[in-house]
Amino acid sequence: MNAVRDKSSDVSEHRRLLRCVNCAREMPSLYVQYSPGNIRLMKCEYCRAVADPYIECEFMIILIDLILHKRKAYRHLLFNMLNLGGDDKEVVWKSSLLYFILDVCRYYLLRSSEACFDSSTHIMMSILTCGKVLLNVILGNLIFISVLFLGTRFLLKLSFNTVSYSQILLAVLISTYFRLYLIAMLVWEFPSSVLYIIDLLVLSSNALALGGLQSNIKHKT
Repeated sequence: MNAVRDKSSDVSEHRRLLRCVNCAREMPSLYVQYSPGNIRLMKCEYCRAVADPYIECEFMIILIDLILHKRKAYRHLLFNMLNLGGDDKEVVWKSSLLYFILDVCRYYLLRSSEACFDSSTHIMMSILTCGKVLLNVILGNLIFISVLFLGTRFLLKLSFNTVSYSQILLAVLISTYFRLYLIAMLVWEFPSSVLYIIDLLVLSSNALALGGLQSNIKHKT
């Protein structure tokens, strides 16, 4: 069972923001626990539906729904599992590191057929090539993040007074989980077209995660 702690009685500096996965309204708690293993799921007072049925689901079920691009699964993952809007700095740093590593793998796979990655090249040339890869990845991600923040601000009309940079960044980082398939491409041979398919899946997943964030802000404002 994927347990989500009830924070209704816990007053802390960083209060956990629980959300209904159906309408994205804020919830004081998602379930009431009567005894170990005996819980009752809470209903949202706005949409009258069970606030988060994923609490009783195994993570594999949640993962399948994420792959199927179900908005409810993204809201459960971002708000009720990863505490989006709370103290999420540690999650952001860990997700950023994994994202950077996977992006380096992606760049390597794109260029692996070129001579610049030939193992027979000189050591100094290999070092320069690695430096070039890192520089391209860093610059590419800086441009992507800048466009992301500006696009989120002006196209989705989200105010940074209600949405922090870390919330937007974390939503995008978590929704790029499709790039984990790049690890398999390092072990087994796949056609290069698979990379572009993964990129399309990542973009659609990013859009869905940001869409869930946008609907959450509409209820707050």
